[in-house]
Amino acid sequence: MDASGTIAFLHDSTWHGKVFDGDWIAAHGGSQPIIEPATGDTLGATGLADAHDVARAALAARAAQRGWAAMDYKQRAQIFRKAAALLEQHGDELAAWIARETGGILPKAQLEVREATAHLHEAAAMLTQPQGQLLAAPHGQFSMARRVPHGVVGVISPFNFPLILSIRSIAPALAMGNAVVHKPDLQTPVTGGVIIARIFEAAGLPKGVLHVLPGGADAGEALCSHPAIAMVSFTGSTAVGRRVAELAGRTLKKVSLELGGKNSLVILDDADPDIAAANVAWGAYLHQGQICMASGRILLQRGIAAAVTERLLAKASTLPVGDPMSGTVALGPLINGRQVERLHGIVQDSIAAGARLLAGGRHDGRFYQPTVLDGVTPGMRCFEEELFGPVASITVFDSDADAIALASDTEGCLALGVISPSLARAMHIVNHVPCGHAHVNDQTVLAEVHAPFGGSGTSGNGGRHGGPADWDEFSQWQWLTIKSEAPRYPF
Repeated sequence: MDASGTIAFLHDSTWHGKVFDGDWIAAHGGSQPIIEPATGDTLGATGLADAHDVARAALAARAAQRGWAAMDYKQRAQIFRKAAALLEQHGDELAAWIARETGGILPKAQLEVREATAHLHEAAAMLTQPQGQLLAAPHGQFSMARRVPHGVVGVISPFNFPLILSIRSIAPALAMGNAVVHKPDLQTPVTGGVIIARIFEAAGLPKGVLHVLPGGADAGEALCSHPAIAMVSFTGSTAVGRRVAELAGRTLKKVSLELGGKNSLVILDDADPDIAAANVAWGAYLHQGQICMASGRILLQRGIAAAVTERLLAKASTLPVGDPMSGTVALGPLINGRQVERLHGIVQDSIAAGARLLAGGRHDGRFYQPTVLDGVTPGMRCFEEELFGPVASITVFDSDADAIALASDTEGCLALGVISPSLARAMHIVNHVPCGHAHVNDQTVLAEVHAPFGGSGTSGNGGRHGGPADWDEFSQWQWLTIKSEAPRYPF
């Protein structure tokens, strides 16, 4: 119960140690505890799905999908609206869960609830949008291209923004008439899975249409391989994305990949140093830098570099780090000890290669201090590798052409930011740097539910989430012709 004595929406007797197939059931793979990264406390336990659970879910989803796609569109839209209302109604409770399970500060958790709600409203709106085109045809005949579901869509989501990065695929996939088998990250099974299962269960989604199966790599590989699953939407690292594509290719599934990369924030010498430093700090430190479009390269033009760095150091030295549930911190913990070790190794190796540590570079358990590295050059690990930690990695450049070359020196880029009052200069850089999305006079951590979102190169395979792109990803074209009577062919 909560403080008012009412039963919590996520009361764990409903889902403790279980997975979801329309009902809450025991998993073949057993169960696993859920650990709060800030405190090490156990928050509960989730069902642990294995390949057997995935196979069962895939077949059940395929059996349920046609009935779901045939349901009246108004009834389906109402389910999404009711799910959105439930998110809003229980927003405080759910945001607290997000903060505790992900280690993110409460405003970040509240943002997740708001954006997930918006995704549900967008999904409801899809059901009254045009679903095809009328094509040219002889008199008395009809020829049309219409959008039809894939069948069963598999979704695999990460730990960093688990509610948003799960529901942004699940909601439009369901809206298009697909059934969904979803594997949230085992580190965030509640906020990436249980919340979504509970809201759709309470909103009246028919049983068997959505399956939520927290699991490890074996469950993920089974999801990518099972022939009953027609498409996989994956968000995560480039290395795992390659494996997803390899496995899915064996059964010729459609695959949508949103992967990691190296994003640049370019500050030109005519920018305001105070505004520039605020953008750098936000892009590099928000959610401890554990964001796929974090500003991983800070490219400062030489004439403004000292002023921006001075202001950034003042911010890095004063941003408090600690338990996000205390309400007094700007940064929480990294998600696990492995990530701390990896990040610290990148920082130390870069210093050994000649980078200068100006702030941070230390940690207390999972709590990593906001870090500033200067003098970073191509070849250093902090220049080349995705950091996924609170490190501002500064590289100084001279000309706009140098900025283009540095920002383009990567195999994959989700986002680019350029800050300058000269829109012509900024757009020249944007037009010459391959990236999934670009922002003039803003940092790189931006996303909106109605805007296509995805990466270029090894940051994705050309897939996009959001707005009109959802139609491209979660449905396929079907050509349909209608004649009043069958023709008499000469054979």
